[in-house]
Amino acid sequence: MRVLMWHVHGSWTTSFLQGPHEYLLPVLPDRGADGRGRARTWDWPGSAVEVPVEELAGTPFDVVVLQRPEELGLLTSWTGKRPGIDVPAVYLEHNAPGSRAATTRHPLADQVDVPVVHVTHFNRLMWDCGDATTHVVEHGIVDPGHRFTGELGRAAVAVNEPVRRGRAVGLDLLPRLAEAAPLDVFGMRVHGLGEAIGVPPDRLGEHEDLPQERMHVELARRRVYVHPHRWTSLGLGLLEAMHLGLPVVCLATTEAAVAVPPAAGAVGTDVDELVSAVRRLVHDPVEAAERGQAAREAALARYSLGRFLADWEALLDAVVKGT
Repeated sequence: MRVLMWHVHGSWTTSFLQGPHEYLLPVLPDRGADGRGRARTWDWPGSAVEVPVEELAGTPFDVVVLQRPEELGLLTSWTGKRPGIDVPAVYLEHNAPGSRAATTRHPLADQVDVPVVHVTHFNRLMWDCGDATTHVVEHGIVDPGHRFTGELGRAAVAVNEPVRRGRAVGLDLLPRLAEAAPLDVFGMRVHGLGEAIGVPPDRLGEHEDLPQERMHVELARRRVYVHPHRWTSLGLGLLEAMHLGLPVVCLATTEAAVAVPPAAGAVGTDVDELVSAVRRLVHDPVEAAERGQAAREAALARYSLGRFLADWEALLDAVVKGT
């Protein structure tokens, strides 16, 4: 099967590309958001093939995986095909709905040609998809292996653009967490974070845009992973940390409330208790290792790559066959 898709979410796409198909990635000369082509910081297989936008109209494909509303128009403009009518299509929704969560209407709610695929059950619960057919295919992770050493008595946080996203990703909680343990923040646009929230460099390290392999190595050296997000879809950084064998301290919000078992560290909404858990785990490497093992076992059981790929294979097969 030939699958057309845009490069939107690098970590998710890394897992998806492990499937048995050929994956066509539109590419523009400037490699902007509508044509990034292959990733530069993830290791993608040779089955992920760049196709210049001007060649798409003459390139056959069996199904398209859409991930942004604008891609419906791009598909028709670049190929002459209408999604769900001229070519089988699914719309993958990565995100939780916006600030009016329970009443936010999905962009594809008023159509029946393209099914909407959510990455968590929480997201499907909260989005109003109207008459659209909906599915859930939970995340799957390329297992990086149990790498936890916890050699550094520090906590790790993975978050992209924390200053812009603010309270939604727990920006206001970072100073308190940094009092419990030195923090290392990994992600896009994290430089200047410490200065923005008034935390000195010795209490908050900034690590921007590391290749995935390097980030895994660095995360595994920290003693605990902290997930302070109030409102976001289930972060792949959280699931990767669990696969690596890190203990987890997270807010019991969105899908994280069911994705992380208590044995993996600490899950709750009492910030005082979560801060205390970070302090305890950083100072107790034995407990940290034990809870990290529980985190890894839970992640492997629910978010395995094999289950993820099998679910997608079944869904794409059904869409292509029209069943």
